[in-house]
Amino acid sequence: MVESSKQSVQLVTIDAEFAGQRLDNFLLTALKGAPKSLIYRIIRKGEVRINKGRTKPEYKLQQGDVVRVPPLRLSEEKAAPQASGGLLEHLESAILFEDEYLIVVNKPTGLAVHGGSGVSLGLIEAVRQMRPDAKRLELVHRLDRETSGAIMIAKRRSALLALNEALASKQGVEKKYLALVYGTWSKGDKEISAPLLKNQLQSGERIVRVNPEGKKSLTRFRIMESYKEYTLVSAEPVTGRTHQIRVHCQFAGHSIVGDDKYAADDQLVRSKSQGAKRLFLHAYRLAFRHPASGDMVQIEAPYDVAFADFLAGLPK
Repeated sequence: MVESSKQSVQLVTIDAEFAGQRLDNFLLTALKGAPKSLIYRIIRKGEVRINKGRTKPEYKLQQGDVVRVPPLRLSEEKAAPQASGGLLEHLESAILFEDEYLIVVNKPTGLAVHGGSGVSLGLIEAVRQMRPDAKRLELVHRLDRETSGAIMIAKRRSALLALNEALASKQGVEKKYLALVYGTWSKGDKEISAPLLKNQLQSGERIVRVNPEGKKSLTRFRIMESYKEYTLVSAEPVTGRTHQIRVHCQFAGHSIVGDDKYAADDQLVRSKSQGAKRLFLHAYRLAFRHPASGDMVQIEAPYDVAFADFLAGLPK
């Protein structure tokens, strides 16, 4: 592992334990205290290299790779932020599944999955404080900060690799979301396959648009309940693009309620006046093949009080 206090280039040879991990996640662990924005910047500038060549944050490390890590001036005296007792108690009660291989948590809305980019503490840091004896806790996948619901955290490298492979091959893992959208969803819109292109604004904010030059993207939808001004739909992302469900809903003409990034201002004003207090996107169902036993595990995550109360107040 890299010692961040050393002001010299570090060359790290990847062994079997870290093979298969994303480069950005590896650096976040290796360079403790480095914000995510800094990690991405040194990768983008070519200061981080794999086998002497430039690479990307999502690159999956291979056994035998030599990672060049540049010297960084990081404050090691600054202690990692401590999660509040209230947050730890909430997350403990939000655990949907746990064994020696992984944890599934019903992540609350508003909590980032990890610290960085102005966020001092995220889900993974809090769970590491909850389980100090589990030394290899890593996120298997991600949810947007404002999206709630089921998320997997691996306890072992073997579990992380197996689940990452299943996600990449689109076999053995099923994720479904509930989204409350503006307007009446057409019964004919069962699939949306619009390609998505990710852009970064000068402010650093990520924005995704439908663009023919973007990556192929597919989301399957099903109407769950129809209301007077809204529709509750189930969304299954076949591909896993950034903001995929949010942008595909916008493309269909039905942005997600409370989506400050992709919904129209008048829609946001109307729903907030009716009591909407969050982004109404929730990962409610997760099914996966257990990385050790091979058995199928099916988990459902209940949505929170704010989601339930808003739905209860809507006329059908």
